[in-house]
Amino acid sequence: MRAAYEQAMLGLSVGGLPIGSVMAIDGEIVAKGHNQRIQRGSSILHAEMDCLEKAGRLTSRDYQRAVLYSTLSPCDMCSGAILLYKIPTVIVGENRNFQGPESYVRSRGVDVQILDDPDCIAMMEDFIRRHPTLWNEDIGV
Repeated sequence: MRAAYEQAMLGLSVGGLPIGSVMAIDGEIVAKGHNQRIQRGSSILHAEMDCLEKAGRLTSRDYQRAVLYSTLSPCDMCSGAILLYKIPTVIVGENRNFQGPESYVRSRGVDVQILDDPDCIAMMEDFIRRHPTLWNEDIGV
């Protein structure tokens, strides 16, 4: 989770939203990403999507051995990608500031673990307080 947090801080440092994601396979990090909707003018580059994009083409066996880490609960779009590629485990830094469809993802067999990480919580609370318009845009409000 520390590497995902560092990705979130990187995103924040370049004018974006502080959400980071890392994918590991067999305990080794294979890709890192952060929300780049602002920086790249993208409608889909949430942290998890950026991470999956940077991982490149993988086999279904690779995805089935993967763990996806995200500093914030994955949204509907990112959860759909998790389900599509059958990623079995998602470790979430926090879901107090935003909660995606965790129950549905669990009902589809994904092990979703919530850490309630105080650094992730504080980082998002601060960003939302300072940039409510950007935050609402990101979550589709």
